[in-house]
Amino acid sequence: MEGFMELYQTVYKDMYRLAYYYMGSAEDAEDAVQETVMTAYEHFGRLKDKDAFRPWIFKILANRCKKSLKKRSRREFLREEIERSYEPSLTTQTEILELLGKLDDEERLIVTLTVYGGYKGEEIARILNKNHSTIRSKYRRALKKLEKEMQE
Repeated sequence: MEGFMELYQTVYKDMYRLAYYYMGSAEDAEDAVQETVMTAYEHFGRLKDKDAFRPWIFKILANRCKKSLKKRSRREFLREEIERSYEPSLTTQTEILELLGKLDDEERLIVTLTVYGGYKGEEIARILNKNHSTIRSKYRRALKKLEKEMQE
């Protein structure tokens, strides 16, 4: 238990930040992190290399977020929330959520893992079980989409 808690304390803020920007709401992010922690704790004994804790728990979190998003229509929800909360003086956070909402689910996950999780392309490729060059090209494509949206 102590070993798990020590490792968890080193990643909690990054986990929450990733979940928040991926899910789009504080409550959904908290739920995703809590469910991830419960799952990770249950399987912690199976983790052979404790140095791999961070990518391991982020992979669980990414999968949890993807499952949650499949249960509801993410794009419609995000658009409705932004429209309801739109004011002339938007906060930076809302602007970021709006921009991220323009990306598809996988692009959003790659961008948030890179920017908010601090992961490199190779690590994201391992987390998502994809080729590193695929992750790199999807990341560049997502950044171009975001740049285009910002210019409009």
